[in-house]
Amino acid sequence: MYAVEVRDHIMIAHSFKGEMFGPAQALHGATFVVDVAFFREELSANSVVVDIGRAIDELKAILKPLNYKNLDELPQFKGVQTTTETLSRYVFDKMREALKKGALGEESSGVSRIRVTLHESHVARAWFEGPVDRA
Repeated sequence: MYAVEVRDHIMIAHSFKGEMFGPAQALHGATFVVDVAFFREELSANSVVVDIGRAIDELKAILKPLNYKNLDELPQFKGVQTTTETLSRYVFDKMREALKKGALGEESSGVSRIRVTLHESHVARAWFEGPVDRA
């Protein structure tokens, strides 16, 4: 299995509901390092997994509407606990959609899986991984 991974980051604010979140129930900030890995069994005719430049551009486009925002105020997260796990699935869904629409170019047609990892600190991270054809 071959893989290529691209990285960016976002700075957000959010809050959680529920006792288990303790002080994180109050509005607080977070900086997430976001990694997106693309997997495929065989390399493309040009010996790549995916066009890295297009993957970087698409990740930036997916994250831009979230950067420097209070996620509690965004319509796509109304009633959603924006945990690291939830956000990793959100980015996965957006990247999978971009891949299926051809936004990552012809070189990406053999990508079979995507993994999105959000690093919330140097000691904690969460990810969502799934196939491109379903999830």
